[in-house]
Amino acid sequence: MIDIGRIGLWQGLDSHPAAQVRATVAELDQQGWPCLWIPETVARDPFVAAGTMLEATTNLRVATGIASIWARDAMTTANAAKTLNEAHDGRFLLGLGASHHTLTEWVRKHDYSKPLSTMRTYLERMDASMFKGVEPAEPTTRVIAALGPRMLALGGEMTDGVHPYFVPVEHTAIAREAVGPDKMVATEQMVVLDADASSARETARAHMKVYVGLPNYANNLLRLGFSEDEITNLDDRLVDAIVVWGTVDDVADRVRAHHDAGASHVCIQVLRPDRELPMPEWQQLADALL
Repeated sequence: MIDIGRIGLWQGLDSHPAAQVRATVAELDQQGWPCLWIPETVARDPFVAAGTMLEATTNLRVATGIASIWARDAMTTANAAKTLNEAHDGRFLLGLGASHHTLTEWVRKHDYSKPLSTMRTYLERMDASMFKGVEPAEPTTRVIAALGPRMLALGGEMTDGVHPYFVPVEHTAIAREAVGPDKMVATEQMVVLDADASSARETARAHMKVYVGLPNYANNLLRLGFSEDEITNLDDRLVDAIVVWGTVDDVADRVRAHHDAGASHVCIQVLRPDRELPMPEWQQLADALL
């Protein structure tokens, strides 16, 4: 299994020019970050983007968090991951996900009625797919996005682990229990480096509002004991559970809590009110955490 360290970063870079992306990941590599997770929505192809980032770095691992199973067939995905790993010394981690109803049915025009069984079939087809290129030295590490008990169980059964997103610490313990002691639990954690409660929570809410409108995330929060009103209104209790705000020490405490709950890796997503790349915050966190 790929070594991505205990702490990494999660960041969408699709709104920035490719030249800036190359410079950014090179700086992250120099700061010592072991892994960067990147999403797939309706922008750059994540495999092409990962190749660009891997080419611009020496040690940084790049993980998809996540590549949608609806975007390409299973053989294409399996072979793309092998291609990246063979070309870049095994520095690519494949994170897959079933995405969401809105992106799948409304945007991609696929049937989202059975995401769990579709994921299982997809993984089976990946395992059975043909590849006649040069194999990487080690098999590609593969994880899936998982929130509920059945998808978590599937991650433990058929992959190297899970990548929970938009979850409190309590979910990390649930994920660890579901996948067993030897699998990867790579939990995403949102961060606002702002010690003012009002402005920090305002930044957090601006970012969270799109997620609470997605049934996968809302249903998971309901399972974890949050009420519909708390979710709809983005009450302080929910905001503080999902987003850690304050100082670097506060972030370190939250990361430690995830590790204590069973996370093998925590990927930090720094939120800013201006949505600019958080280069100063990344350096602060690298100095304190790495």
